[in-house]
Amino acid sequence: MKKAIVARKLGMTQIFSDKGELIPVTVLEAEPNVVVQKKTVENDGYSAVQVGFGEVKPKTVNKPLKGHFNKTNVTPRKVLKELKLDDAASFNAGDEIKADTFAPGDRVDVSGVSKGKGFQGAIKRYGQGRGPMSHGSKYHRGLGSMGSGTTPGRVKKGKHMPGHMGDRNVTVQNLLVVRAEGNVLLLRGPIPGAKDAVVVVKNTVKA
Repeated sequence: MKKAIVARKLGMTQIFSDKGELIPVTVLEAEPNVVVQKKTVENDGYSAVQVGFGEVKPKTVNKPLKGHFNKTNVTPRKVLKELKLDDAASFNAGDEIKADTFAPGDRVDVSGVSKGKGFQGAIKRYGQGRGPMSHGSKYHRGLGSMGSGTTPGRVKKGKHMPGHMGDRNVTVQNLLVVRAEGNVLLLRGPIPGAKDAVVVVKNTVKA
């Protein structure tokens, strides 16, 4: 069954398993997601729910969004996400999706925006090697060959070059849920994003 929840990344730590194994985990705060809107096949052509995450002061919400929340009597939320769930038809506006939708042992995919690194060279961005650092060398951290010469006589598409690094949508797949207690999820290993980043946790597609 498709399950999903929006959560906030709190950081990483480590815990011990019952067998004494040290496990690196990412801590997620998965406070209840409130259903703001229900998408139906009859009206929208597909079945899904729009959920709100993170409370925000009403005065910070613009009029269109304020009307959107007032229509279902839901207090304004900071983040709105659409989740496609198998049982989306069973939800109504105002219902909550909590962290206990997942259980220890489940496998999940986590999607979020990676840390932005700014403009970086090909060595940091793609792990390319550098040239000799001795005095006589005229090539140190340069890009190197741009491709063939006369034919085709251009830089081919997809060439690894310097540019903007990070700050893009990334999905890490097949992570293990170590614990699910209260509003807290512990996932084995790292996930995308900086501290306080908002991520979407859903069933893995590789199960």
